[in-house]
Amino acid sequence: MGVVVTAAAASVTVGTAAAAQGGSGPDWSPCTDLQPLECTTIAVPMDYSRPDGPQLTLALSRLKAKEPEHRRGVLFTNPGGPGGEGRELPTGYADDPIAKVYDLIGIDVRGLGGSTQLNCEVPGVAAPETTRPSDQQFRQIAEAERQWEAGCQRGGGELRQYVTTANTARDMDRVRQALGEEKINYLGVSYGTWLGAVYGQLFPEHLDRSVLDSSLDPTTTWHDQAYDVVDTIKANFGKWAAWAADRDGTFRLGNTPRKVRASVDKIAAALATKPVGGLANQSELDLTVGQFTRYRQSWAPLAKQLQKTLAELPLPTGDPKLAESNRRAAAAAGQLAAKAKTENGVYRSVVCEWAWPTNLDGYYRDMRRVRDDFPYGNTVSQMAPNNCAFHRHQGEPLPRIGRAQYGKGLVLASDGDTQTPLANGEAMARTLGSTLIAVHDEGQHGQYSAGPSDPNIPVKPNTCVNEKVNAYLIDGRLPAGNRVDCATANPPGCRAHRPGTRCAGQHRGPRPPRRATPAHHPAPLRPVTAGPPRGRAPARTPRRPARSAHHRPGRSRDHLRHPSQGCRTRGPSQPPQPRTPEDHPWTT
Repeated sequence: MGVVVTAAAASVTVGTAAAAQGGSGPDWSPCTDLQPLECTTIAVPMDYSRPDGPQLTLALSRLKAKEPEHRRGVLFTNPGGPGGEGRELPTGYADDPIAKVYDLIGIDVRGLGGSTQLNCEVPGVAAPETTRPSDQQFRQIAEAERQWEAGCQRGGGELRQYVTTANTARDMDRVRQALGEEKINYLGVSYGTWLGAVYGQLFPEHLDRSVLDSSLDPTTTWHDQAYDVVDTIKANFGKWAAWAADRDGTFRLGNTPRKVRASVDKIAAALATKPVGGLANQSELDLTVGQFTRYRQSWAPLAKQLQKTLAELPLPTGDPKLAESNRRAAAAAGQLAAKAKTENGVYRSVVCEWAWPTNLDGYYRDMRRVRDDFPYGNTVSQMAPNNCAFHRHQGEPLPRIGRAQYGKGLVLASDGDTQTPLANGEAMARTLGSTLIAVHDEGQHGQYSAGPSDPNIPVKPNTCVNEKVNAYLIDGRLPAGNRVDCATANPPGCRAHRPGTRCAGQHRGPRPPRRATPAHHPAPLRPVTAGPPRGRAPARTPRRPARSAHHRPGRSRDHLRHPSQGCRTRGPSQPPQPRTPEDHPWTT
C-alpha cells in the first residue's frame, strides 16, 4: 500500500472566480518566506468548461519594477518542470536590467507549491538504483512505473485530469485579467517554453514580448525528444574525448578519442567488481562522466581525475586524497542528476499529455542498446518507460503550435544542454518564426542571466546572450536575422599540451562543495528512473528520422527537462552569481 505524498495545500473550493477575486484585483502583501516579494492568491476554475464550478487556489508573487517611471508592464516567469514552483523565480532576475522596467510575476501553477496541490501515492516498489540495469531489472523498472501511475490516479482524484498545460495557460490569462493588464510579457525556461508557446497559441492578442529559454520541440512528443538527449550526451563525451586526446601529454588518457574512451571503459570494468579511487560503482562513474563532460569548464578537472584513477588500478592500496576528491565529484554529479527530475503529481500528469508508446519491448530494446553502447550520462534512464507508458489520457488534446500570431520573439538554446538540446530550440524557433540565439560549446540549461546548473561548477554570465535578451525585453530591439550564434563564456581551461607546461584548470585546494541550490525538480536520486531537467523520456524502435540539418545523426532533451527534466536547473530562489574555478568540487 502506498503512502500519500502530503504538503500544506489549499483545498478545492466551491464558488466563482469572480467572487473569490472581487472586483478590484488581488490584494498584495509582503511574502512571509519570499522576501522581498509580495504575495497573493486568486481563484481559478478547476474545469474551464464549468467556470462557476469548483475553484482552485493559485499562489502568485510580484517584484515591482524598480523604476516605476520607466515601467512597461508585467513579465510573467516560469521555471519549467513541469512541476517547478514559480513564486521564487522573480528573485533570480532581481539584479537584472529587466527588473527595473517590469513587474516580475511568479506563479505556483495549479497542482503544486502554495497553490492547490496535486498528489501521487508513492509506490511500495522502488526501481533498481543502477545506471546499467540487467535485462531482468528492465521489468522491475517498468513495474515501479506502473505502480507510480496507479498511485497518481488514486492520489490525484478528479483534479488530475484538469492539471494540463492548456489549463495552466488559461490560469495565466486569469492572472493577467486580475492584474488589469491588456498584455503580458513572458520569460519561460525549459518546460516553461512549451507553456509560453501554448499561451501564445491560445491568447495571441494578449502576448507582447516572449523569451523561450532552453526550449522544447513543439513538433514532436516528449518521448521522442529523449533521442536528442542521448545524442547530446554522447556528443558531449565525444567532444571531451577529442579535446583530452589533443592534450595526451598532460592527461595520459590516450592520443585518440577511441583510446580515451577505452581508458574510461577500463575504469568502468574495474568498478564492476570493486570500488576504485573513491568511486563506489559503475553508476557513480556514469553519472560523473555524463555531468562533467557536459560542462566545458569541468573538462580539465575530469580528465585529471580519471588519469589519477586509471593510474591507481594496478596498485594494492589507493590514495586517500584521490578517493575523497572522487567521492565529492560523484556526490556533486548525483545532486545534479537528482535535480533533473521530480516525483510530484504535476510532472507525472502533465508529461502524459503527449502520446507515449505502450509496448514495453520497444523500451527494453532501446535500454539494452544504449546500455551496451554508451551507458555514460545515465542514458538508459532516457530510454526507460515512465508512468505515462501505463497512462490512458482522457483530457483535451495538446494544442497544436503554429506560426506566432503575436510579435516576433526570442528562443535560446545551447549545443551541450542535455536537458533541452539545441535541436529542440531550432524546431521551436522555426515553428514560431522567432529569432534563435544558439550558444556553442555550452552545457548550461538556462542561457539568460544563467547561474550554475550545478552550484559546484564555475559559471560566467554570457554577455552575448544577456545583452541581446535585455535589448529585446527592455527596448524591443531584436537581433538582425533569424539566428544569432554566441560563443560560450565558459570554455575549457586547458590549452593544447606543450611539454613543461601545467594545464590551466588543474586547481588545488578548492572549497568543499556547496549545498545544491533548490531547483525546479527536487527529488531523491534514482538514476535509472531519473528524468532529464525537462524530465525523463523513454525511447522507441525504430528510431525516428532526423529533423534538423544542424543537429543529428541520431537530436535537445535531458528535459527532459526534466521538459524536464524537465526543465531549468538554476534555483529560482537565488540570483545568478558568477563563480570561480576554485569552487570546483575536485581537488586536483
